[in-house]
Amino acid sequence: MNAAAIEPPTVATPEPPPTVTITARAAKMMQGQLVKRGTPQAAIRFGIRGGGCTGYSYMFQFEDGPPRASDHVIEAFGVRMYVDPKSMRLVKHTRIDFETGIRGHGYRFENPNVSSACGCGESVTF
Repeated sequence: MNAAAIEPPTVATPEPPPTVTITARAAKMMQGQLVKRGTPQAAIRFGIRGGGCTGYSYMFQFEDGPPRASDHVIEAFGVRMYVDPKSMRLVKHTRIDFETGIRGHGYRFENPNVSSACGCGESVTF
């Protein structure tokens, strides 16, 4: 009888749930916009829509109601963000920051899913 080595079964490591990272600086700007609007308890809806010079663009809008049942809810530094499942596939692992510099100020998106972007960084291709 030949004793063969028995290999343990391969166990798949589950992928962490998709998420979006919001920096403290970006959250501060978002919260400021909500306060200025008079709705500090509202959320920000973040996603992707068709348009822009390369095909898609990022979108922010105020969301006064609760999240939809299928939304991903991200909370960071006192800000709540909703992302729909279709957009999450395109923005998962994105880092949102807010920058000020010589060329102005605005949100900066570091999205590893982007294959190309225009010069402003707000219009992207996947």
